[in-house]
Amino acid sequence: MHPIGREVRELSNIVFKLGGSIIAELPNSFYDMLVHLKRSAKCNPIIVHGGGPAINKLLDHLKIEHEFVKGLRKTSKDVLEIAEMVMSGSINKHIVTSIQTIDGKAIGLSGVDAAILQAKPLGIQEEIGYVGEVENVDTEWLHLIIQHGAIPVISPIGLGSDGQHYNINGDIAAAAVAEAMNAKLAFISDIPGVKEERAGRTIIHPSLTKEQTETMIKTGIIHGGMIPKVQSAIKALSGGVTETVILNGWESKDIEAYLDGKQAGTKLIIEKEANHV
Repeated sequence: MHPIGREVRELSNIVFKLGGSIIAELPNSFYDMLVHLKRSAKCNPIIVHGGGPAINKLLDHLKIEHEFVKGLRKTSKDVLEIAEMVMSGSINKHIVTSIQTIDGKAIGLSGVDAAILQAKPLGIQEEIGYVGEVENVDTEWLHLIIQHGAIPVISPIGLGSDGQHYNINGDIAAAAVAEAMNAKLAFISDIPGVKEERAGRTIIHPSLTKEQTETMIKTGIIHGGMIPKVQSAIKALSGGVTETVILNGWESKDIEAYLDGKQAGTKLIIEKEANHV
Protein backbone atom coordinates (compact mmCIF):
# COMPACT_ATOMS: atom_id res chain seq x y z
CA MET A 1 0.00 0.00 0.00
CA HIS A 2 1.11 3.56 -0.63
CA PRO A 3 2.74 5.26 2.39
CA ILE A 4 0.41 7.83 3.87
CA GLY A 5 1.46 11.20 5.25
CA ARG A 6 1.41 11.76 8.99
CA GLU A 7 -1.28 14.44 8.75
CA VAL A 8 -3.76 12.03 7.16
CA ARG A 9 -3.29 9.46 9.90
CA GLU A 10 -3.75 11.99 12.68
CA LEU A 11 -7.06 13.40 11.42
CA SER A 12 -10.24 11.46 11.99
CA ASN A 13 -12.22 10.25 9.00
CA ILE A 14 -16.00 10.55 8.70
CA VAL A 15 -17.94 8.70 6.03
CA PHE A 16 -21.11 10.56 5.06
CA LYS A 17 -23.57 8.26 3.32
CA LEU A 18 -25.92 10.41 1.24
CA GLY A 19 -29.30 8.80 0.63
CA GLY A 20 -30.58 9.00 -2.93
CA SER A 21 -33.85 10.47 -1.69
CA ILE A 22 -32.17 13.64 -0.45
CA ILE A 23 -29.18 14.28 -2.72
CA ALA A 24 -30.99 16.61 -5.11
CA GLU A 25 -32.44 18.63 -2.22
CA LEU A 26 -29.41 18.97 0.05
CA PRO A 27 -28.84 22.65 0.87
CA ASN A 28 -25.61 24.37 -0.11
CA SER A 29 -24.91 24.67 3.61
CA PHE A 30 -24.27 20.92 3.72
CA TYR A 31 -21.50 21.17 1.15
CA ASP A 32 -20.19 24.32 2.82
CA MET A 33 -19.91 22.28 6.00
CA LEU A 34 -17.95 19.52 4.25
CA VAL A 35 -15.50 21.97 2.72
CA HIS A 36 -15.10 23.74 6.07
CA LEU A 37 -14.39 20.44 7.83
CA LYS A 38 -11.72 19.64 5.27
CA ARG A 39 -10.09 23.08 5.23
CA SER A 40 -10.10 23.49 8.99
CA ALA A 41 -8.43 20.08 9.39
CA LYS A 42 -11.19 18.97 11.77
CA CYS A 43 -11.65 15.71 9.88
CA ASN A 44 -11.42 14.06 6.50
CA PRO A 45 -14.91 13.79 4.94
CA ILE A 46 -15.56 10.83 2.64
CA ILE A 47 -18.83 10.55 0.72
CA VAL A 48 -20.58 7.36 -0.34
CA HIS A 49 -23.91 7.94 -2.06
CA GLY A 50 -26.99 6.14 -3.28
CA GLY A 51 -29.39 7.06 -6.05
CA GLY A 52 -32.63 5.13 -5.61
CA PRO A 53 -35.26 7.66 -6.75
CA ALA A 54 -33.27 8.72 -9.83
CA ILE A 55 -32.73 5.08 -10.76
CA ASN A 56 -36.44 4.35 -10.32
CA LYS A 57 -37.37 7.32 -12.49
CA LEU A 58 -35.19 6.21 -15.40
CA LEU A 59 -36.25 2.57 -15.08
CA ASP A 60 -39.90 3.64 -15.21
CA HIS A 61 -39.22 5.90 -18.19
CA LEU A 62 -37.57 3.00 -20.04
CA LYS A 63 -40.32 0.61 -18.90
CA ILE A 64 -37.84 -1.75 -17.24
CA GLU A 65 -39.40 -3.83 -14.47
CA HIS A 66 -37.85 -3.44 -11.05
CA GLU A 67 -38.55 -4.42 -7.45
CA PHE A 68 -37.03 -4.55 -3.99
CA VAL A 69 -36.39 -7.67 -1.91
CA LYS A 70 -35.90 -7.05 1.83
CA GLY A 71 -34.85 -3.48 1.15
CA LEU A 72 -32.39 -4.39 -1.62
CA ARG A 73 -32.91 -3.61 -5.30
CA LYS A 74 -33.28 -6.76 -7.39
CA THR A 75 -30.71 -6.16 -10.10
CA SER A 76 -31.01 -7.69 -13.55
CA LYS A 77 -28.43 -6.88 -16.23
CA ASP A 78 -30.66 -4.07 -17.51
CA VAL A 79 -31.20 -2.68 -14.01
CA LEU A 80 -27.46 -2.89 -13.30
CA GLU A 81 -26.67 -0.90 -16.44
CA ILE A 82 -29.12 1.84 -15.44
CA ALA A 83 -27.97 1.87 -11.79
CA GLU A 84 -24.35 2.27 -12.84
CA MET A 85 -25.21 4.95 -15.39
CA VAL A 86 -27.18 7.00 -12.88
CA MET A 87 -25.01 6.62 -9.79
CA SER A 88 -21.52 6.64 -11.32
CA GLY A 89 -22.57 9.27 -13.85
CA SER A 90 -25.08 12.01 -13.14
CA ILE A 91 -25.43 11.68 -9.36
CA ASN A 92 -21.72 11.31 -8.64
CA LYS A 93 -20.88 14.33 -10.76
CA HIS A 94 -23.72 16.36 -9.23
CA ILE A 95 -22.13 15.90 -5.80
CA VAL A 96 -18.63 16.64 -7.10
CA THR A 97 -19.89 19.79 -8.81
CA SER A 98 -21.74 20.93 -5.68
CA ILE A 99 -18.49 20.75 -3.71
CA GLN A 100 -16.34 22.40 -6.36
CA THR A 101 -18.71 25.30 -7.02
CA ILE A 102 -18.01 26.48 -3.47
CA ASP A 103 -14.27 26.23 -4.11
CA GLY A 104 -13.80 22.81 -2.57
CA LYS A 105 -11.97 19.88 -4.14
CA ALA A 106 -13.70 16.57 -4.83
CA ILE A 107 -12.86 13.52 -6.92
CA GLY A 108 -15.69 11.25 -8.04
CA LEU A 109 -15.10 7.52 -8.20
CA SER A 110 -16.98 4.34 -8.83
CA GLY A 111 -16.10 1.41 -6.62
CA VAL A 112 -14.90 -0.20 -9.84
CA ASP A 113 -12.15 2.42 -10.24
CA ALA A 114 -8.84 1.01 -8.97
CA ALA A 115 -10.99 -1.87 -7.64
CA ILE A 116 -11.77 0.20 -4.56
CA LEU A 117 -14.87 -1.87 -3.77
CA GLN A 118 -14.02 -5.52 -4.36
CA ALA A 119 -17.28 -7.44 -4.38
CA LYS A 120 -18.91 -10.84 -4.55
CA PRO A 121 -22.57 -11.86 -5.03
CA LEU A 122 -24.68 -11.14 -1.97
CA GLY A 123 -27.14 -13.95 -2.54
CA ILE A 124 -28.67 -16.27 -5.10
CA GLN A 125 -28.71 -14.57 -8.50
CA GLU A 126 -32.19 -15.83 -9.34
CA GLU A 127 -33.54 -14.07 -6.25
CA ILE A 128 -31.78 -10.69 -6.29
CA GLY A 129 -29.65 -10.65 -9.44
CA TYR A 130 -26.35 -8.78 -9.56
CA VAL A 131 -26.46 -7.44 -6.03
CA GLY A 132 -23.09 -7.55 -4.34
CA GLU A 133 -21.49 -7.30 -0.95
CA VAL A 134 -18.07 -5.85 -0.24
CA GLU A 135 -15.28 -8.37 0.24
CA ASN A 136 -12.51 -5.81 0.55
CA VAL A 137 -11.95 -2.06 0.31
CA ASP A 138 -8.66 -0.99 -1.26
CA THR A 139 -7.96 2.21 0.66
CA GLU A 140 -4.76 3.25 -1.12
CA TRP A 141 -6.38 5.65 -3.56
CA LEU A 142 -8.75 7.01 -0.94
CA HIS A 143 -5.77 7.92 1.23
CA LEU A 144 -4.03 9.53 -1.74
CA ILE A 145 -7.07 11.63 -2.61
CA ILE A 146 -7.39 12.77 1.00
CA GLN A 147 -3.68 13.47 1.24
CA HIS A 148 -3.92 15.76 -1.80
CA GLY A 149 -6.65 17.85 -0.20
CA ALA A 150 -9.73 16.46 -1.96
CA ILE A 151 -12.93 14.78 -0.79
CA PRO A 152 -13.55 11.29 -2.26
CA VAL A 153 -17.08 10.80 -3.62
CA ILE A 154 -17.82 7.10 -4.14
CA SER A 155 -20.55 5.44 -6.20
CA PRO A 156 -21.44 1.98 -4.77
CA ILE A 157 -20.76 -0.18 -7.82
CA GLY A 158 -18.38 -3.01 -6.97
CA LEU A 159 -16.03 -5.15 -9.04
CA GLY A 160 -15.94 -8.93 -8.83
CA SER A 161 -12.76 -10.97 -9.25
CA ASP A 162 -14.11 -12.13 -12.62
CA GLY A 163 -14.71 -8.58 -13.85
CA GLN A 164 -18.45 -8.63 -13.14
CA HIS A 165 -19.89 -5.36 -11.84
CA TYR A 166 -22.26 -5.49 -8.85
CA ASN A 167 -24.86 -3.11 -7.51
CA ILE A 168 -24.04 -2.66 -3.82
CA ASN A 169 -26.56 -1.10 -1.47
CA GLY A 170 -25.19 2.33 -0.60
CA ASP A 171 -25.56 1.78 3.14
CA ILE A 172 -23.64 -1.49 2.95
CA ALA A 173 -20.90 0.13 0.85
CA ALA A 174 -20.62 3.09 3.23
CA ALA A 175 -20.26 0.79 6.23
CA ALA A 176 -17.50 -1.17 4.50
CA VAL A 177 -15.61 2.02 3.60
CA ALA A 178 -15.97 3.34 7.16
CA GLU A 179 -14.64 0.10 8.58
CA ALA A 180 -11.67 0.06 6.21
CA MET A 181 -10.86 3.73 6.83
CA ASN A 182 -11.32 3.50 10.62
CA ALA A 183 -13.95 6.20 10.32
CA LYS A 184 -17.13 7.35 11.98
CA LEU A 185 -20.22 6.72 9.87
CA ALA A 186 -23.09 9.18 9.40
CA PHE A 187 -26.13 8.23 7.32
CA ILE A 188 -27.59 11.45 5.86
CA SER A 189 -31.20 10.79 4.90
CA ASP A 190 -34.63 12.40 4.57
CA ILE A 191 -35.71 11.21 8.00
CA PRO A 192 -34.66 12.44 11.48
CA GLY A 193 -33.70 8.97 12.71
CA VAL A 194 -35.38 5.67 13.52
CA LYS A 195 -39.05 6.42 14.12
CA GLU A 196 -41.73 4.53 16.03
CA GLU A 197 -45.41 5.19 16.60
CA ARG A 198 -46.38 5.00 20.28
CA ALA A 199 -49.76 5.92 21.72
CA GLY A 200 -50.64 8.03 18.72
CA ARG A 201 -47.40 9.98 18.58
CA THR A 202 -44.16 9.59 16.65
CA ILE A 203 -40.95 9.23 18.62
CA ILE A 204 -37.36 9.31 17.40
CA HIS A 205 -35.08 6.86 19.16
CA PRO A 206 -31.92 8.67 20.33
CA SER A 207 -30.02 5.36 20.36
CA LEU A 208 -30.59 1.69 19.64
CA THR A 209 -28.64 -1.50 20.30
CA LYS A 210 -28.23 -4.46 17.98
CA GLU A 211 -30.75 -6.42 20.03
CA GLN A 212 -33.32 -3.63 19.83
CA THR A 213 -32.96 -3.22 16.07
CA GLU A 214 -33.35 -6.96 15.52
CA THR A 215 -36.60 -6.93 17.51
CA MET A 216 -37.87 -3.87 15.64
CA ILE A 217 -37.15 -5.53 12.29
CA LYS A 218 -39.06 -8.65 13.33
CA THR A 219 -42.06 -6.62 14.45
CA GLY A 220 -42.04 -4.45 11.32
CA ILE A 221 -41.22 -1.17 13.08
CA ILE A 222 -38.02 -1.03 11.07
CA HIS A 223 -38.84 -1.93 7.48
CA GLY A 224 -37.97 -1.33 3.83
CA GLY A 225 -34.80 0.62 3.13
CA MET A 226 -34.21 1.23 6.84
CA ILE A 227 -33.38 -2.49 7.30
CA PRO A 228 -30.03 -2.50 5.43
CA LYS A 229 -29.25 0.89 6.97
CA VAL A 230 -29.41 -0.27 10.59
CA GLN A 231 -27.94 -3.68 9.79
CA SER A 232 -24.99 -2.03 8.05
CA ALA A 233 -24.53 0.35 10.98
CA ILE A 234 -24.43 -2.48 13.53
CA LYS A 235 -22.10 -4.57 11.36
CA ALA A 236 -19.80 -1.58 10.99
CA LEU A 237 -19.62 -1.17 14.77
CA SER A 238 -18.78 -4.85 15.16
CA GLY A 239 -16.03 -4.39 12.57
CA GLY A 240 -14.35 -1.54 14.41
CA VAL A 241 -16.18 1.60 13.28
CA THR A 242 -16.14 3.90 16.31
CA GLU A 243 -19.58 5.44 15.87
CA THR A 244 -22.63 5.31 13.57
CA VAL A 245 -25.57 7.69 13.42
CA ILE A 246 -28.63 8.34 11.24
CA LEU A 247 -29.18 12.07 10.65
CA ASN A 248 -31.72 14.29 8.93
CA GLY A 249 -30.10 15.96 5.94
CA TRP A 250 -32.92 18.49 5.69
CA GLU A 251 -31.81 20.03 8.98
CA SER A 252 -28.24 21.30 8.90
CA LYS A 253 -28.53 22.06 12.61
CA ASP A 254 -28.85 18.32 13.31
CA ILE A 255 -25.61 17.59 11.50
CA GLU A 256 -23.88 20.50 13.23
CA ALA A 257 -25.16 19.31 16.61
CA TYR A 258 -23.79 15.82 15.97
CA LEU A 259 -20.41 17.18 14.94
CA ASP A 260 -20.37 19.26 18.15
CA GLY A 261 -20.94 16.12 20.22
CA LYS A 262 -24.60 16.83 21.00
CA GLN A 263 -27.60 14.54 20.70
CA ALA A 264 -28.95 14.34 17.15
CA GLY A 265 -30.64 11.64 15.11
CA THR A 266 -30.36 7.99 16.13
CA LYS A 267 -27.06 6.50 17.23
CA LEU A 268 -26.53 2.77 16.75
CA ILE A 269 -24.55 1.32 19.64
CA ILE A 270 -23.20 -2.06 20.73
CA GLU A 271 -23.71 -1.57 24.45
CA LYS A 272 -26.72 -3.22 26.03
CA GLU A 273 -27.78 0.03 27.63
CA ALA A 274 -29.55 2.52 25.38
CA ASN A 275 -31.41 5.72 25.99
CA HIS A 276 -35.17 5.37 25.87
CA VAL A 277 -37.69 8.03 24.94
